[in-house]
Amino acid sequence: MSKYRNDLPQLKPSLFLTDGGLETTLVFHENIDLPHFAAFDLLQDTFGGLALESYYKPYLKIAAETGRGFILDTATWRANADWAQKLGYSQDELAAANQQSVNMLVRLRNQFETDAAPIVLNGVIGPRGDGYVAGELMSVEEAKSYHSEQIDTFAGTEVDMVTAVTMTNTHEAIGIVSAAEAASLPVAIAFTVETDGHLPSGQELRDAIMEVDAATEGYASYFMINCAHPTHFEDALLANGTWITRIKGIRANASSCSHEELDNATELDCGDPLELGRQYRELLEQHGHINILGGCCGTDHRHIEQISQACSLVKAVA
Repeated sequence: MSKYRNDLPQLKPSLFLTDGGLETTLVFHENIDLPHFAAFDLLQDTFGGLALESYYKPYLKIAAETGRGFILDTATWRANADWAQKLGYSQDELAAANQQSVNMLVRLRNQFETDAAPIVLNGVIGPRGDGYVAGELMSVEEAKSYHSEQIDTFAGTEVDMVTAVTMTNTHEAIGIVSAAEAASLPVAIAFTVETDGHLPSGQELRDAIMEVDAATEGYASYFMINCAHPTHFEDALLANGTWITRIKGIRANASSCSHEELDNATELDCGDPLELGRQYRELLEQHGHINILGGCCGTDHRHIEQISQACSLVKAVA
């Protein structure tokens, strides 16, 4: 049974950490082959499972040592029907993989959680298509039906919530929020943006958040920005309006390159962990409602450690 489903601790004014770029770390630092960037496929053998556990542990140690809460994500960004079919999974095998990913997190939470450093188990949902381009848009009802399969699987596990990451358009985001509400699960939406601060669909971040909230009566617990560098979205956060307080989390890329440049890169751009930490601190000094701090492509535990240190003196607000 979920420990926090009805009382998510990150909704209170204290800093929470997440991990960094799972897939980029495994591929570029650990030299692990990940067809379609599908980390959940590693759970099919002992070596892969150990590799995933080894990936999570440095982050959990940072959280435990600093007394930070931690949002522990399943390795299921690609664990939906379309991507699983490319890997040869049946519907039952896909459900089992999502369940297995949660079971790993339960073991890790039992090992690392303390009263001072609560751990929230988070079922990760990725886009049906590419995480960098909007592509062919589903209707809201199509998105709800499509993502319900994975969300309903998560609802039968110990996850405390689900989060849809690298969302490129509002139709898919609204469908996911609706599916999570139908499953009685808290949900967060993490939009990705291009270098101009707009979603890949071309919509402004402000308008996307307001549209999702209007269509779902504000059911999402909060919003996040992920898979973009702070320089890509800092100007978008200067706009006025209550919508901006709905953003509680940042999971930025290490690199300031565009999505297209990252897609075509043959080497990993890890950026500068110290500089990224300073950029996060500047964001928090301007936006005290942001209290969930993590990374995306190119980041690893070094970046999260620097982000945590840099932001330690910034007071979060509710």
